[in-house]
Amino acid sequence: MGGLLTLMRYSKPYLTIPEQRELLERRGMTVADPAKCEEYLRRIGYYRLSAYWFPFRQLSQNPEGTHTLANNFKPGTTFKNATDLYAFDKGLRLIVLDAIERIEVSVRTEFALAMGSISPLAHRDRNNFNRRFSQFAPPRTQSMYQGWLQKLDEKAANSNEEFAEHFRTKYAREIMPIWIAVELLDFSPLSIGLSQLKHQQQQAIAASYGGISFRLIQSWIRSLCNVRNICAHHSRLWNKPVINQPAIPRRGEAPDLDHIATAPDTNKRVYATLAVMRLLLKEINPRTRWATRLKGHVATFPNDAPNISLKDAGFPDNWHQLPLWS
Repeated sequence: MGGLLTLMRYSKPYLTIPEQRELLERRGMTVADPAKCEEYLRRIGYYRLSAYWFPFRQLSQNPEGTHTLANNFKPGTTFKNATDLYAFDKGLRLIVLDAIERIEVSVRTEFALAMGSISPLAHRDRNNFNRRFSQFAPPRTQSMYQGWLQKLDEKAANSNEEFAEHFRTKYAREIMPIWIAVELLDFSPLSIGLSQLKHQQQQAIAASYGGISFRLIQSWIRSLCNVRNICAHHSRLWNKPVINQPAIPRRGEAPDLDHIATAPDTNKRVYATLAVMRLLLKEINPRTRWATRLKGHVATFPNDAPNISLKDAGFPDNWHQLPLWS
């Protein structure tokens, strides 16, 4: 029937490591060192590595003029092309995680300061957040705020962190103040709480980041949550479309980002995320050498591999010479 999804039966057979290598060769991939190829397949896995030979697969044209990704590889593709790209992406994820850690710690502190300025338990009063945080409609049985607070309470009651156990022991009948409780929030619920602050607290946080619009800050933090999850799960990052794309400032709103303000769909690739992280780090730690490390790593991109380019990750020409990266 029209509109119904046709279900397919999975029928691919189990393949041993040598059979996996032979399959790649039959599909047109050059394997210069079979033993090393099999070592990679055993240590990393066929499926994980397949994300890195994806750009090297051929396109086949359908009768109606559309294209389908074929199993065969483009001429000149080598197994080393895929493993070089894998190694580059692994290094990129580590550099990104380092920046996100610094940003997360900073945002956590700013959230605690903004709420703590109201009262030690300001986070337990829904009136200290935007009204929509407390609203809900059937079939939901609780508001976002109630769910957020419930998860925080569960963390406070069950966390094995030393500071949490110490607080439960010494202050058994007390509720954690926000500047302690905030340390129990994972990055995602932290970003949710941040986005629901009232205007006065939003402006205080924006001021601490050099006056960057809070509209941009909350969008960037939400986007970085997704990027962090990609890195934490060791997934491909370098050319993956970004979910929850970071908002791009209007021209002149953040001059260091003007070079991406007018480029179409620029925030759908990782470069825009890297640029946002760089801008935040300039405010958080002006002396950081993170940008230098990133530029050094990007210089190792395997440019000799056919059919891939840094443009696939959203990098503009001569990006490293822009004021943002100086």
